[in-house]
Amino acid sequence: MRTLETLLGGEWVTTGEWIDVHDPADVRAPVARVPALSPKDVTRAHDHAERGFAVWRRTSPFDRARILTDAARLLRERLDTVAADVTAENGKTLAEARGEASKAADFLDYYAGLARQGYGTLLHDARPDTRTHTQREPVGVILVISPWNDPLITPARKLAPLLATGNAAVFKPATETPASGLHLARALHDAGLPAGVLNVVTGHTAEIEEALLDDPRIAGITFTGSNAVGNRIRRRLADRNVRFQGELGGKNASVVLKDADLAAAAKNVVAASFGQAGQRCTATSRVIVERPVYDAFARLLVAEVEALTVGPGTDPATSLCPLSSPRQRDSVLADLARAVEQGATVLTGGTADTDGDRAHGCYVRPTVLADVTPGTAIWHEEVFGPVLALRAVDDFAAAVAAVNDSDYGLAAAVFTRDLGAAYRFADEAECGQVAVNTTTTGWDVHLPFGGFHDSGTAYKEQGEEVLRFSTRVKTVAVHFGA
Repeated sequence: MRTLETLLGGEWVTTGEWIDVHDPADVRAPVARVPALSPKDVTRAHDHAERGFAVWRRTSPFDRARILTDAARLLRERLDTVAADVTAENGKTLAEARGEASKAADFLDYYAGLARQGYGTLLHDARPDTRTHTQREPVGVILVISPWNDPLITPARKLAPLLATGNAAVFKPATETPASGLHLARALHDAGLPAGVLNVVTGHTAEIEEALLDDPRIAGITFTGSNAVGNRIRRRLADRNVRFQGELGGKNASVVLKDADLAAAAKNVVAASFGQAGQRCTATSRVIVERPVYDAFARLLVAEVEALTVGPGTDPATSLCPLSSPRQRDSVLADLARAVEQGATVLTGGTADTDGDRAHGCYVRPTVLADVTPGTAIWHEEVFGPVLALRAVDDFAAAVAAVNDSDYGLAAAVFTRDLGAAYRFADEAECGQVAVNTTTTGWDVHLPFGGFHDSGTAYKEQGEEVLRFSTRVKTVAVHFGA
C-alpha cells in the first residue's frame, strides 16, 4: 500500500493520522493512504492560501498561463500513471480514466489561453475628456470541494479558471478518491505554482468541516456534490458575504419521438446512462418515449444494455465498471428495491453482480425499469447508478411536461428528425444543458455548464461564464482633460 503526501504551503507533508483508499473493484485491501488532516492543519492551509494570494494576484497573467500550460503538459506525460490511480480509487474503466486525465489537461490549457486575455469592457462616459472601463480582478481565497465520481476532471474544471484569474485555493478532494486530485496538485506544483497558491486538504469531512467552511478569509466556495450537502453549505453562508457556486443533483431525461432513428437513440441513451456506471451528474436516468414506438425502442434499449460487460476498470473488455463504494452500491440497490415495491417492472438487471471475483466489489447489474409512473420515487429522485427508468407518453407536449416534472434541471436530450421539434424542445426544456440527437453527457471545456432549479446555483462553470464567479468587476473612470 502506498503512502501519499498532501500539499500545504508549497511542501508535501504527512501527518500521524491516515485515511485508507480502497479499490471498488475489490474492497478487501486498501490501495493507498493519505494524511487525515486536523482542524489546525486546515487553518494553516487557509494561512498559506492568504499569503499565496498576495503573491499570485500580482503575478503576470502570462506567467500564470505558462504554469497552467506546463501543468497540462505534465498531466499528459503522466497520463498512464494518473489514469491507473483514477481507476484504482474510483473504479471507472481505464478508457474513461484516460479520457478524464486528458480532459483535465484540456481545462488547464483552455484557461491558460484565457489568462492571456484582458477581462473588461470600454464604456462611454457622459463626462467630457473621460474614458471609463471595467476590469475584472480575483476575489481572493476560494474553497474547492470536489466529489468522488470525477475526482480529477472536476477539480481541474474548478481550479483552472480560479488560478488563471489570480485567486488562491484550498482544495478538499473527496475522502474516497483523494489520489486523483493530488496528481493535479503535483502537476501544478511541479510546473512552478508559487507556494501557498494551492493547498490540498485531505481528511475526514465531519472532523474538519467547521475549519474548512467557517474561516473568515474565504471569499468563495465552489462545490460539486449532493443537494443535501450543497444546501447545508448555502445555509451556513447565509449571513456572510461569500459567493457560492454549486453544481448539485440531476434527474436527466432523454426524449425519443416517434420519428427518431431508434437504433441510434438507443445507443446514445445507453452511453449516457451507463458510462461510469451512471455516476455522472449529467447521466440520463429517465427515458420518455412517444407511445407508437415505445415497444420497439424498449427492445432495442434492452438489447444494448444486455450487451454491456460488467467488470473491473482494469479489464479492457469492461464496459460497465463497479460503483465507487459499498455505500453507493447499497444505496442504489435500496432504490431499486423500493421502485419494485412501488410497481416498477425490471426489464433487465435489477440486482447486485456477485459472480466470481465480483463478489468482493461494488457491482450492480445495468438496469432498465418499466411501468414507472410520475408517482414512483425513482422517477424523481437521483439514484446515481446504472439505472434507467422508461415511460411512454402520447405526444410532444406530454414529453416536455414529463421532462420538466422534476425539481432538477441539469440536462436533457431529444431524439428526432424534425428540426422544428428540436428547436421547440430546446426552448421549452427547463434545463441548463440541452442536446439534440446526442447524449446528455460530454460537455466540452469551453461550453458553459450548469443547471437550473435544484441542480445548481446562478454561477455557471466552464467557458467564460465561470469568470462571473472567479472574478469581481471594478469600474474605472479616467479624466484626461485639463
